[in-house]
Amino acid sequence: MRDMQDEAGAPLIAADETPADPRPARERRALFALMVGAAVVAYALDQATKAWALASLEVGSPVNVVSDLIRLNLIRNAGAAFSIGDNATWVLTVIAFGVLAVIIRTARRIGSRGWAWALGLLLGGSLGNLTDRMTREPGPGRGHVVDFIDYFGLFIGNVADIAIVGAALLIALLALRGIGVDGRRPHHGRHEAAE
Repeated sequence: MRDMQDEAGAPLIAADETPADPRPARERRALFALMVGAAVVAYALDQATKAWALASLEVGSPVNVVSDLIRLNLIRNAGAAFSIGDNATWVLTVIAFGVLAVIIRTARRIGSRGWAWALGLLLGGSLGNLTDRMTREPGPGRGHVVDFIDYFGLFIGNVADIAIVGAALLIALLALRGIGVDGRRPHHGRHEAAE
């Protein structure tokens, strides 16, 4: 069969197959460890600051940090950002589980430090708010997220939200630079390493 392919000039590998990942397994493990480390730090900071806020702040008694521009203002948020979807907490929980599944699946192809940071921050932030949804009142899947950082009186968030927004900005920057999750940039039909 191989002789027939050689005689016919047919390639042994299909033209649309992606070339093997050029990064050594050791480097990929290091990138995965960076992602997990970023996720653990984001998650730990989120949970620690929420515990502090619950112990130190009172609902309805904001504390000015930078005049009235940045305040500590404890609330229990049943919805998403800007309190959207207050009556659909369980839907937000299902979406959060979906996001986690996508992050974990995408992490298998990680080949860039930038993407390791971005996915780690996104994972840690998502897990932080999902923990609230699963463990806080009124019950699993419907729990209210603890928010306490009040920005200019416009919206109130938490450290998990900061991690998620940071991840989104980093992903946008990576996309603008054309760096794929695998760390390569498409270039005239071929892939070249970005890092």
